[in-house]
Amino acid sequence: MSVAAPFLLSADQLKVTVDDLIRSKGPGKWGERIKIDERFTITVIQQPPGTPNDHHYHLENETWFIYRGELTWQYEHHPEPVHVRAGDFVFAPKDLWHHIEPIGTETTIRIAFTPTGEFHRYDRPGCRPLPS
Repeated sequence: MSVAAPFLLSADQLKVTVDDLIRSKGPGKWGERIKIDERFTITVIQQPPGTPNDHHYHLENETWFIYRGELTWQYEHHPEPVHVRAGDFVFAPKDLWHHIEPIGTETTIRIAFTPTGEFHRYDRPGCRPLPS
């Protein structure tokens, strides 16, 4: 029984815990895919305060579960940022850019549910990657 990665769910690895993943990955900004198949991917993302993501969009819908902390989601079609906190689910409609930013002093953890193969796209007005 071999597992491709210690936190990748499979027929051989039926369970992982978010707390074990956090302990393994440590502090800082990171993302870890825990499930990948031909239809969907689940990614656990840690983002400390002061580490916003870029403005981007997807060709498919995305959904997140907020495990820890507070964030704002800025959406192309929504004039005010949407404030979310631990326990909330968040939806990003396809074809509209969004921007995610941790707020407060606590490191955030969110769990993304996305179609496999979908990636950040920047080829529309309002979209911009983070500076290198």
